Amino acid sequence: MSVADELEKLQSLHERGVLSAEELAKAKAKLLDGGNANAPSVANQFRRSKSDRIFGGVCGGLGKATDIPSWVWRVIFCLCVFGFGFGLLLYILLWIFVPEEL
Repeated sequence: MSVADELEKLQSLHERGVLSAEELAKAKAKLLDGGNANAPSVANQFRRSKSDRIFGGVCGGLGKATDIPSWVWRVIFCLCVFGFGFGLLLYILLWIFVPEEL
């Protein structure tokens, strides 16, 4: 099915009242963006947390930017530190280069 057909289908759903104007706008944006509407926004939303932090707020920021809770990110970093050895370096680099939330 082509993009034009998909847009027509969305418009007909909106005209029948199945989709609200907001839902129509989101669906159009997702369709025109190739289905990757959330990919750039997650990278743009990633900031170190001021409220959910133990050291630098990296895991709290990852928790806010993704659907994974911050405690899971902390466990992942601990496993990477103790199991593989690169977690501490990765955390420090994120601490340095990721800006803090406003």
